Amino acid sequence: MSNAGVMERRSGVALWRQIADRIRHELREGLANHEGRLPPEMELAVRFGVNRHTVRAAIRSLIDEGILRAEQGRGTFVQSRPKLAYPIRRRTRFSEGLSGQARKARGILLAHDYLPAAESVAEQLGLKAGAQILRLETLSFADGWPISRAISHFDAARFEGLERHFEETGSITASFRRLGLEDYTRRETAITAQHTESADLEHLKLSPGAIILITQAVNVDGEGTPVQYSLTRFAADRVELQVDGREI
Repeated sequence: MSNAGVMERRSGVALWRQIADRIRHELREGLANHEGRLPPEMELAVRFGVNRHTVRAAIRSLIDEGILRAEQGRGTFVQSRPKLAYPIRRRTRFSEGLSGQARKARGILLAHDYLPAAESVAEQLGLKAGAQILRLETLSFADGWPISRAISHFDAARFEGLERHFEETGSITASFRRLGLEDYTRRETAITAQHTESADLEHLKLSPGAIILITQAVNVDGEGTPVQYSLTRFAADRVELQVDGREI
């Protein structure tokens, strides 16, 4: 494969980060051999037209993310951890969505606040700007591996104390039920992608340059009243978002 046009040296994106992205992409196209071993660093350096130290930095970042592993005296191998398929559908639930793929799925509470709603948040929740809301920051795990980080907003008058229930259950659905909301559905979901932020590096255990999938979603009750507005950031190398076309 020619390296022409692969690396953009004046793009403002570090070369090692570009190479890490190319390795991610080429792993899906057979970069590794039948054992899952990558070509030697020197071969990759020639392939991408950079020095060996730059390739090494890219590989180190992918090892830190859990995509690759280094074996002393043998080389660098693909870490055999299949992506989780996370369905986006009318009833999107974290634990149910990962059923059969992970033995244990649970969320933890990172932070919470009661505060006046910004105009954009109030609009999504059908509230007046400045109305009191509950803001939860949560981190979700599958079999102990961090999968997503979310910021969710709720009408504080209706769901006061939800943060306490979430700390106990690790589930938004279970917390809703404790507060009298038995069922809810997804009204809308928008999906975008970007590179990591500093908080992603810490909480999702990613390296700079990793790709994040972002869902912006509104859930509603049986009357169509918004009950949750959330922004969720998924580690793209661990999760594949699957939109259920049968429910569109």
